[in-house]
Amino acid sequence: MKLIYVVIDGIADRPIKELRNETPLGVANTPNMDRLAWNGKTGLMYTVGKGVAPESDAGVISILGYNPFKYSTGRGILEAVGAGLSIKNGDLALRCNFATLGRRNRIIDRRAGRDLTTKEAQALSKAINKKLKLESYPATFEFRNTIGHRAVLLIRRKGKPLSSKITNTDPAYVKLEGLGVATAEAEMILKQCEPMDETEEAKASAALINEFTEKSHRILQRHEVNKKRFAEGKLKANLILTRDAGHLLPDFYNMNQRYRVRFVCLADMPVERGIAKLAGMHLVDLPPPSRDLKDDSFIRVKKLLELLPRYDCFYIHIKGPDEPGHDGNFKLKTQLIENVDRFFFGRLLPRIDLRKHIICVASDHATPCNLGNHSDDPVPVLIAGNKIKGDEATKFSEKECKKGSLGLLKRGTQLMPKLMRLVKQK
Repeated sequence: MKLIYVVIDGIADRPIKELRNETPLGVANTPNMDRLAWNGKTGLMYTVGKGVAPESDAGVISILGYNPFKYSTGRGILEAVGAGLSIKNGDLALRCNFATLGRRNRIIDRRAGRDLTTKEAQALSKAINKKLKLESYPATFEFRNTIGHRAVLLIRRKGKPLSSKITNTDPAYVKLEGLGVATAEAEMILKQCEPMDETEEAKASAALINEFTEKSHRILQRHEVNKKRFAEGKLKANLILTRDAGHLLPDFYNMNQRYRVRFVCLADMPVERGIAKLAGMHLVDLPPPSRDLKDDSFIRVKKLLELLPRYDCFYIHIKGPDEPGHDGNFKLKTQLIENVDRFFFGRLLPRIDLRKHIICVASDHATPCNLGNHSDDPVPVLIAGNKIKGDEATKFSEKECKKGSLGLLKRGTQLMPKLMRLVKQK
């Protein structure tokens, strides 16, 4: 039996007045996922736990079976590994955003308008790496743009370790028991990085981050890319926001060895790729997500079908619906959900024998349009295929999955053991 585990980023939402108090998933035309829900088991799941609005790293770690409070060592490490940087314990890694800084340290946009091109980001990154020197402590750094406004910062101190016990400069996220969580009450003001303990390592780390932030802002503010963006009426990418520092590689158990299966990952974002690599999965190289979810879906289905004979378990992460959730665009979110159903599931399902496959569809977190950020709302889950019998759900949606026989999973860590038991059944 093979497992096809599809995680649709941020698909869950809350009822929206303009959608007749339905969610984007609830009103979306999704006949393929609905058919799976009709013939399978459904339920709802808190991906980390009630009261925790997780970032993607904590959500993914949890729904792959690891307790994020035990295994997570900071998103920055995962992003750095996923971006291909070489890292060792004691190095400091941070997830970054290109952002727009206005007067009096006010952050105008945390994502620089979300229209920064790869070419622009590469030019800005090149300038930072070439012109910026860290002097507050003997240290070197690597700054790498990844996808869109996203980037990674890796700092190495000469002869001494650094510490992740520091605060974020990005005000939209705070730390909760070591995890990065979204906060809906943030004031959009650039924050100083502060040490969270009295160690010399934390003080040095905070000082280096503040120095990097200040110096990179001056470089970005004067860069030709930003002069051109301003002339075109676009927001400048003149600030680097940092968050979720990590200085230790997580000690994940190897999923292949634990479950005696061969796992492969089809994901394009650095954080998911970093988690999968450290969990022992084989990584498949994919082009970065484009504006065309049809082509992106076709590529993933083609790769999946090519690899089907060689592996037992497939983890596929689809970014699509998360971004319009952050932007509050419920119409686009609905459309992208429909596109995932039509172009991914609509192309995949006719090409596989469901009697020989278990398909699970879930999400790493909810991204409600009325919040524009992650929330702790439970996400819908379906498990179909093989000899699984249907329950009361007639559609894959939050409302219908609430009726399902899986019930309410209080932790995302409960899902993977269930899936592995189904895969092992004769």
